[in-house]
Amino acid sequence: IMADAFSSSSQMVIQRVVDVTVKTNSPPEKLEELYHIRKTCNFINQHNFKKVALQFPDELLVDSVGIAAEIEKHSNAKPFILGDTSYGSCCVDEVAAEHVGAECIVHYGRACLSPSKRLPLMYVFESRPVDVSKCASTFRDLYPDTQSHVVILYDVNYVHAISDLAALLSSDYPNLIASELVIKGEQCCNDKQIICQFGRQFSLKNGLCITDYSMFFVGQEGATLRNFMMTWNRCAFCSFDPSTMTGRTELVRINCALMKRYYAIERAKDANVVGILVGTLGVADYLTIIQQLKETIRRAGKKSYMFAMGKLNVPKLANFLEIDIFVLIACPENSLLDSSEFYKPVVTPFEMDMACNNNREWSEEYVTDFRHLLPGGQNHVPLADQQEGEEETDVSLITGALRSRNLLASEPTEFPYSSSVVLRNQTLTVANTNSAASFLAERSWHGLEQKLGETPVVKAVEGRRGIAIAYEEEGTS
Repeated sequence: IMADAFSSSSQMVIQRVVDVTVKTNSPPEKLEELYHIRKTCNFINQHNFKKVALQFPDELLVDSVGIAAEIEKHSNAKPFILGDTSYGSCCVDEVAAEHVGAECIVHYGRACLSPSKRLPLMYVFESRPVDVSKCASTFRDLYPDTQSHVVILYDVNYVHAISDLAALLSSDYPNLIASELVIKGEQCCNDKQIICQFGRQFSLKNGLCITDYSMFFVGQEGATLRNFMMTWNRCAFCSFDPSTMTGRTELVRINCALMKRYYAIERAKDANVVGILVGTLGVADYLTIIQQLKETIRRAGKKSYMFAMGKLNVPKLANFLEIDIFVLIACPENSLLDSSEFYKPVVTPFEMDMACNNNREWSEEYVTDFRHLLPGGQNHVPLADQQEGEEETDVSLITGALRSRNLLASEPTEFPYSSSVVLRNQTLTVANTNSAASFLAERSWHGLEQKLGETPVVKAVEGRRGIAIAYEEEGTS
């Protein structure tokens, strides 16, 4: 009884009902218009879902409680709000949804539209305002030739305005193409005139290829535009930012970006120890690309280690000094990470394959979607068939030193971790394995020293009392 007077029982805390005043950034009457709540409830009720995960980016969390309350009111489902995503907010966080036993996911805000396979999915994009007349006027200024072949691309939050924009321009620009969203996953198409990538689909005119077209992007500068520009880097790009209502021509940035990426490929060629960063658990086939990368790296004579650490930052990766370079497995938009602040470079699966696969040659083609590198993908290049123990040497364009490849074409015989001897073709050849264990063995500090048998055994004694700032016995003797 005395305990209940000064504290609450755990069972009462769990069962307590708290009245919460719902506060939203948007007026309650605007929630339906902005977030399509009726359409969402129809989707939930149609499939009879009982638990629904609502995934929000940080900027939309202020409206999340109000949206969840409306969905719970007009459906038979219990909504769960997913606030902090495991990786990028543009990807569907299926892992977090499975933690609460959700039967489907409703993803809000900007999305990369990477296909996922575990749970049913519905996208709800923001309907951000666009001055369509101003956008059309900017388009005419950027493309004075009305016979120009132009493809309209856009951020998903502006898809609602693209049909109106195309209607204003199509009469004057007969060769204008407006891309369409493909939300149910990209389907492989044998027709080369149909381009389907990153959740966008458009058809080219007969006799023309993608390089014959210019790209007009509606949206802010960011990961989406950068991904398009890297993939279709032989096309001229122009953009219109609806928030500032200004347009511009993108010229120099793409060439500078490609040069930086080529430098990263050279760093990958020089690397001996590679860290594979798992940057997604939701994009389809991420396990397959990890296994393919491991084999590619091994056959190139390099050692690989795998890391799963959620969202990346500089301090996290700085803990692993033995890694020469990292390769990030993520969606196309999050793969192009600016690693200028990182202690070691971070490259994409395409760049690592370029560095390790002798059959792949550098060209103007750049791949951001790792699924295209898998067998059956449009950019898959098989590994070169080489004899066991065959070795190639070339010159590093960064250090000018000779580097060798395929030292570990087959699994080496086990030696102590500090040994630099590798068995090759039944002859002992001195070669540097450059594993993380070798790096650790060469360090002057190896961690806490146990000194087993070197310290005397003593009986347990009473320790100090109090807190570190003022122990009880301090100042008494």
